[in-house]
Amino acid sequence: MSVIFFCLTVSYIVGAWKFWSGFRKTHFQQTLPNRIGFSILWPILFVTNSSYRRNFRRALR
Repeated sequence: MSVIFFCLTVSYIVGAWKFWSGFRKTHFQQTLPNRIGFSILWPILFVTNSSYRRNFRRALR
């Protein structure tokens, strides 16, 4: 159980960091609150919003 929690935590942090560092490649408005909010909520937005998924993939390139 702790291994699964550890893997999920690492995945969350890596995803947030990659999105944060590639945020300038997205079509989102380049403000600090947007950057923080989108980076924190990335798993929820990735699952529920197709536009966010496209921008997330764009940020990871």
